Amino acid sequence: TIPNPIQSCPLQLPLHYPIRFPSLHIMISTTAHQRHIFIAIIGFALCCTNQIIAFTPPHRGDCRFFLDTGDTSEWDALLPLGLFHGVTTNPTLLERANQPCTVPNLHQLASKALSYTEEFMCQTWGSTVEEMYENGMAISKKDRERIVIKVPVTAKGAEAATLLATSGVRVCLTACYDSKQALIAASVGVEYIAPYLGRMTDNGKDGFDQCKRMKKIVDGLGSDTRILVASIRDANTIAELAMEGLDTYTFSPAVARELFDEPLTDTAAEEFEEAAARGMEVDSKAAATV
Repeated sequence: TIPNPIQSCPLQLPLHYPIRFPSLHIMISTTAHQRHIFIAIIGFALCCTNQIIAFTPPHRGDCRFFLDTGDTSEWDALLPLGLFHGVTTNPTLLERANQPCTVPNLHQLASKALSYTEEFMCQTWGSTVEEMYENGMAISKKDRERIVIKVPVTAKGAEAATLLATSGVRVCLTACYDSKQALIAASVGVEYIAPYLGRMTDNGKDGFDQCKRMKKIVDGLGSDTRILVASIRDANTIAELAMEGLDTYTFSPAVARELFDEPLTDTAAEEFEEAAARGMEVDSKAAATV
């Protein structure tokens, strides 16, 4: 064993020790001394950056799923499932979760979310462009590479988004209710735009069609802006949109659990466990007769 600089506890290394980083796999198969040195260097580097590196599955492809809630108990329950690229919040979700909408609290939430995932999205606020810009800069200061600032897709919001992007901040234009607003996102050059599918439908629009049109708009313009579909009411909507080429979604804990709601799979899993238990019982009886 050697001291682990991350946990300050003994770490027992196997002969072949895999080190996993996002989109990177390294397999070490050398002498024990060399392995110990390598792990100590990695641990020291992580301590220096004071960050936990989240794991990105190498076969995830272009899809990005985000968990849309400010309830950290739901983060603890659902983020370990490995489905999610990140977490999204906004002032309304924070209020529902009894979380203060303040820069210090958002920094604390970002630390927790980024211990599980790759990105944390939270919304700036302010009655002026300057206030939205200043709050966005303050929120993202903790981790400019992994904190994305959401800005409403209004005229003031677009101006604030432009200033933030110019300052090196990742931006998502949010509260999108019409496909033409994808033109704004693509032209400003932000990373995401979030259409509210369910709310568009509630207001008499075809939310599903609007999202498809937005995808065609950004593709037609040659833009890299992602369509982050929000206000999703059921899991089947995600599947249907995925067949249309959309690959980025944020959805509630209820929809996340619905993805696993399949009684036939549950029954099959139970049958596998029962068969395994019977197999162990046979093995125990055979061992007892030897």
